[in-house]
Amino acid sequence: MQARSALFDVYGDHLRSRGSQAPVAAIVRMLDPVGISAPAVRTAISRMVMQGWLEPVQLAGGRGYRTTERANRRLDETGNRVYGRVVPTWDGRWHLVLVGPPASRAARTRLRADLAFVGYAELVDNVWVSPYPRVELEEILERAGASARTARADGFDPEPTGAWDLDQLRASYDVWLASADQLVRHHLASHDDPDEAAFAARFHLVHEWRKFLFADPGLPSELLPADWPGRDAADLFTAEASRLKPGTDRFVARCLGS
Repeated sequence: MQARSALFDVYGDHLRSRGSQAPVAAIVRMLDPVGISAPAVRTAISRMVMQGWLEPVQLAGGRGYRTTERANRRLDETGNRVYGRVVPTWDGRWHLVLVGPPASRAARTRLRADLAFVGYAELVDNVWVSPYPRVELEEILERAGASARTARADGFDPEPTGAWDLDQLRASYDVWLASADQLVRHHLASHDDPDEAAFAARFHLVHEWRKFLFADPGLPSELLPADWPGRDAADLFTAEASRLKPGTDRFVARCLGS
């Protein structure tokens, strides 16, 4: 697990509802049970400041960092998808984005990753499709220095679900269903303190589940097979995350001194 990714999890899953800020010492305490060292935490924080995700703030517990507005928008959108808080209704139409790509290869690579992360797939070169308009699109294009035109398509024949690798996604969900219980049990057994154990188990559970955001576009249910394993996987994740939350919250409160 990379320190930068773990920091996004800490701020999104534990600090967003607690003012989106914390002293560095508290963050170090929270990430110790999941194997992230203090030097790695500080290095990742410095990089996230340079990238515009965090900003320094002086807190009662010492020097700390809070998320920027840009980070808060990304964390809120990610949280909505992770926990299924917002399930849009599909009107049967498709959202198309005709991208004028940036000149820089690095910017083009970042643009492709960001578009895929929020649920778009590339139909043909520089033409991206999604069942829904994504609220992050404008910010993604601006950050990459790209331009785009958008359109709505009343339908495709056949539907463009083949733009996503649903066979690989199905296999990934099958693996998740077979391994999630073992993941939780392993981390619960690896810590003597029950609240710390709950935090570590839930942290790894959420971290692994978040990986599906890079692969699952959240297609409407009517476009997926009746036996789609993503539904059972989501139910399992929700049940385990809820079961582990009380102990997790107690551990976070101790780390924050509240």
